[in-house]
Amino acid sequence: MNEAQTNQPTRYSDAELEEFREIILEKRAEAQKNLDLLLQAMAGSENDVNDTAPTFKNLEEGSNVLSKEENAKLAERQRKFIRDLDLALARIENKTYGICRVTGKLIPKERLRIVPHTTMTIEAKNQQPKRH
Repeated sequence: MNEAQTNQPTRYSDAELEEFREIILEKRAEAQKNLDLLLQAMAGSENDVNDTAPTFKNLEEGSNVLSKEENAKLAERQRKFIRDLDLALARIENKTYGICRVTGKLIPKERLRIVPHTTMTIEAKNQQPKRH
């Protein structure tokens, strides 16, 4: 084995994977809490209008529709984030976590700490076609 092969591990150690699992579980709990709050806000906004003045009530209802739509979008983003975190936990279980799906190289720890659900290095992500 040459020196280059020994310097580039093929996967993160079990101890490193455990560190990432803790980060992901923490982020997942926070995301679930945020999703629950959004869902409560969406469910509770039906009976929010306490003022009986018709003008105020119409303005309030219009604003409720807007915030319901915004809350629905935010809730969907939270669901996707939670799903991505769950997939990252599965990769930890099968010891493929932190390996770029494009290059096969290890994703730097700094990137994984910031974006723990990522599946690509910055270089690989920058080579992907831009989505609009």
